[in-house]
Amino acid sequence: AMSAALVGYSSSEEEQEEEEEGGSRGGGAQGPPDASTGRPRLPSPAGLLGDPDPEEAVSDDSSRHGGRVRGFPHERGNWATHVYLPYLAQEEFLELLELLVSRARTYVPSLAAMEEFHLSLSQCVVLRYHWIEPFVRSLRERLAAFHRFFCVADQVKVYTNQNKTRTFIGLEVSAGHFQLLELVSEVDGVLEEFDLPTFYKDPSFHISLAWCVGDLSGRLEGQCLRELQGIVDGFEDSAFLLRIQWEQIRCKSGNKYFSFPLR
Repeated sequence: AMSAALVGYSSSEEEQEEEEEGGSRGGGAQGPPDASTGRPRLPSPAGLLGDPDPEEAVSDDSSRHGGRVRGFPHERGNWATHVYLPYLAQEEFLELLELLVSRARTYVPSLAAMEEFHLSLSQCVVLRYHWIEPFVRSLRERLAAFHRFFCVADQVKVYTNQNKTRTFIGLEVSAGHFQLLELVSEVDGVLEEFDLPTFYKDPSFHISLAWCVGDLSGRLEGQCLRELQGIVDGFEDSAFLLRIQWEQIRCKSGNKYFSFPLR
């Protein structure tokens, strides 16, 4: 479904990505009806123009997501919110991903490829339901002037999330850093209006490719990383492939998506 304009993630992918970005995770208010208590679902927000997420259900069943634990408790009415640049993977990118993951698995067999790709402009933060609309409006105003731009994401790097419960392999941006910082400063401005945590100081902008449970960075750095970088550098058309034009910014809040086209 990579060609689809919107790629929904399952709750487990969402957790990987949010734990990576901020060591934290919260479910949208749209949890499934709880059979044991029979509690009703919250009504879908009226008047929100976000596109519905095909994977609406949020489950707290830890067996469904590798025993991972939320970084913050799931409370009804709290919406996990994340601002990012979506990257739609083309066939060649998926071929490169397959080469990288199969090589990296010779070092860490438990590595899993990401199924959805993006570059984060915010941590995962928690918004109250009634803040979503003003938050999105404020984002739209601040981002309206931005033009499309290119990035080069061609440096393989190993990351861990804040509490070291996950390790990621990503492609770090080597060109376009300045424009990304400008975008983050606008997104940070909106987060500050709502008393939410801003993005990391001195961020490493990257697209995550694969992840595993635990801190296995020691096995992936050094020799493995050099081999992965060699695969990227030698990949046919990699210079063309990894030069990415960003066309829109997206905000995901709970199960709603909002898109902000770049000019």
